[in-house]
Amino acid sequence: MWQEYLFPATVQEALEMLAAYGGQAQIIAGGTDLVLQSQRGQCVATVMVDITRIPGLDTVEEREGYVAIGCQVTHAQIAASPLIRHKAEVLALACASVGGPQTRHVGTLVGNVVNALPAADGAVALFALDAEVEVADLDGRRWLPIAEMYTGVGKCAIDPCAQMVTAVRFHPLTNGWASAYQRLANRKALTLPMLNVAVVVGLEDGVCSEARIAVGPVAPTPFRAQEAEAALAGQAPGAETIAQAARLAAGAADPRDSVLRGSRDYRKAMVEVLVRRALTQALAKPGNQ
Repeated sequence: MWQEYLFPATVQEALEMLAAYGGQAQIIAGGTDLVLQSQRGQCVATVMVDITRIPGLDTVEEREGYVAIGCQVTHAQIAASPLIRHKAEVLALACASVGGPQTRHVGTLVGNVVNALPAADGAVALFALDAEVEVADLDGRRWLPIAEMYTGVGKCAIDPCAQMVTAVRFHPLTNGWASAYQRLANRKALTLPMLNVAVVVGLEDGVCSEARIAVGPVAPTPFRAQEAEAALAGQAPGAETIAQAARLAAGAADPRDSVLRGSRDYRKAMVEVLVRRALTQALAKPGNQ
């Protein structure tokens, strides 16, 4: 476990604390994963830099053409947010599926991203929303596509001992756009999903203008089914078009055999089912019929 626990007052102070300890300090917010990792000896840091007292990082707001979510915002806040439910429903549904009430009220969406697990509900939804993350270090801040954050199972591209993610953002889903979320798990709460699927679709004059289909965990990182997305673009999304896209998504998925999550063949078959359900659900929503 850690030997020191610090509370910076600003993002700059947090980054300076990380630098002062030269790789022995790490950012903590909700800590629902990090505390357990530390107890298991899986966290090298001996100093925790707690960012929960830094003002301005707990907001969910629309600004400059984006919906922006601060790094202190919990899954429960996102699931209950009228803005997210109206303009990014898929994320509200995904965050409402995380763990149980205790976990959702403490764990943060940004923590989901930094932990870099391909099954993370919030992260899969962010892939479908084509989100970006704001990374801060002593050289400044920059926005990166969320896909650039992931380098493998549980491997994040940022250095948690020198950098921090301060926010995530994405374009709101306006008229003509809809989303849906599907999840397969051994039980309804307090378990990681066997599979999860997030879809975002846009319609214009009865034709699919764009589709984004994110699936996890069927690869080392959350997976975008690009072949399936391309098959929908420019098409009137009827039952056969949706079924073809679902088959393409299943064909591209590459899950491994797992004692906890089921066999590879079963999960590939269920990718097709969940993608078909999610697309059908999204396209049936008011304004997309």
